[in-house]
Amino acid sequence: MPTSNRPAPSTTAFTVNGRTYSPPARPVAVICLDGSADEYLDAALARGRMPNLHRISAAGHRGFARGAMPSFTNVNNSSIVTGVPPSVHGIGGNFFFDTSIGQEVMMNSAKFLRVETLFPSAQKAGRKVAVVTAKEKLRDIFASGLISLGGIAFSSEKANQARLESHGIEAVEALVGPTPAIYSGEASIYVLRAGVRMLEAGRADFLYLSTTDFMQHKYAPEAPEALDFYAAIDAEIGQLLRLGAVVGVTADHGMNAKQRPDGSPNVIYLETRLVEQFGPGFRVILPITDPYVVHHGALGSFAQVHLPEALLASPDGLRSIIAWLQSLPGVTEVHPREIASRLMELPADRMGDLVVCSGRDVVLGRTPEHHDLKALEGGLRSHGGRYEEMVPFVLSEPLKPAYLTRFQGDPRNFDIFDFTCNGTVASA
Repeated sequence: MPTSNRPAPSTTAFTVNGRTYSPPARPVAVICLDGSADEYLDAALARGRMPNLHRISAAGHRGFARGAMPSFTNVNNSSIVTGVPPSVHGIGGNFFFDTSIGQEVMMNSAKFLRVETLFPSAQKAGRKVAVVTAKEKLRDIFASGLISLGGIAFSSEKANQARLESHGIEAVEALVGPTPAIYSGEASIYVLRAGVRMLEAGRADFLYLSTTDFMQHKYAPEAPEALDFYAAIDAEIGQLLRLGAVVGVTADHGMNAKQRPDGSPNVIYLETRLVEQFGPGFRVILPITDPYVVHHGALGSFAQVHLPEALLASPDGLRSIIAWLQSLPGVTEVHPREIASRLMELPADRMGDLVVCSGRDVVLGRTPEHHDLKALEGGLRSHGGRYEEMVPFVLSEPLKPAYLTRFQGDPRNFDIFDFTCNGTVASA
C-alpha cells in the first residue's frame, strides 16, 4: 500500500455509455498489453519470469475474455476505453473505405468515435486521469475531451513532444526517461514506467496504459527476447501494486504465426484472386492497415470486400462469390454485411459488402504488389481473426460473487474497467 499522506482518490461514481463506475479509494491502473496472447503469460510464468503476475493470479483473478472483432488495435482499444462494442462506438478497424467520399481512410482520430470515452467523466468525478499509449495513432482517441478538464494523455512514441496545453503534461523525459524507439520493447515498458512515475508523483490516480505489439509480432512466446520483455512488464506491474493500485490487465488481441513450413508468409491475395475469377471492380480493404508496417506488412486475418455493382445487384452473383470464397483453403468465414455486422457487432455503415476471415496460420492480402514483404523482419506473426479473439483478463484483487458469476458467462475485454472499478473486493 502507498505510504504517502495524500488524500485518498475520489470514490465518486460516474456513468458513461450506460455503465456506472464506482472506483475504490485507491489508484486504478488498467493495462492493455497489445498482442498478448495468453501463451506469452504462460511461457513467462512457467519460467518464473513474472512473480508479480503469479502472485495476483493466485490472490486475485486470472482468466480469459473475448475481444471485439476484428481483433485489431484501434477496434479493441476503442472498445476498452468506451466500454461498448464497435457497433456502438463506430470504430470497426484501423482503416476503412469511406463510400461517402470514395476514399480509404485511417480511423486514428477521435472524430470517428460515436460515443465518449470513460476518461472525461472520471476526471469530472474527481479522479486524476492519465492515459499513456505506446502508439501515437491512439492518443487522439484517448485524449478526446480529457485535456481541457485537466487530464493527461501522451504516447511513448512522441513523449518528447508532449506539451502542457495539448497533452496535459510536459517534460515527460525528465519524469520517465528518454523517448524510446517505437520499434522496440522499450516503447511498451516506457508506457508502464510512465504510469508508475505519475502515481509516485501524485499526478494521476486513474490510469489507462496501452502498449504496442512490436515484440509479439517479432518473437514467439518462448523466445528469450519475449521472456525478458514480459519480465520487465512484470517488474512495472509490481511497482503499481507497491503504490497501492488496483490493477486490471487485458489485451486488445492475441498473436499467431502466419507462415508456411518454409517460413514464408502464408498469404491469400484476395483482390487478385477475385479479379482472376470474376473480373475487375473488387476493392479489398484490410483493416489492420496502419503506419506501423514493420509490425505486420498490412497483413492480417480479416478483410472487408467491396463488390462490383453488377455482381452486388445479382443474388446469384453474390451467392456464387460467397461460395467460391468459402471454398478457398485457409478461409474460415465469409459473411454478407448485414450478418457480419450482427455477429461481430460492427458498424454496418463502415463495412464492405462482405467480411472474410482466415485460419490461425493464414493472412489475407490485396495483391502481391500492394504489400512490401521486405519490410517484415523475420517470420510473419499477425492477428485480426477469430484465433486472436480470446485474450487474458487479470485482476489484482478477488472478484465479488456477482462478478465471478458474470465472468463464468461471456466476459469481454472491454469489461475490464467495470471489473476493476466495481467488481473486486477492493471496491466493496
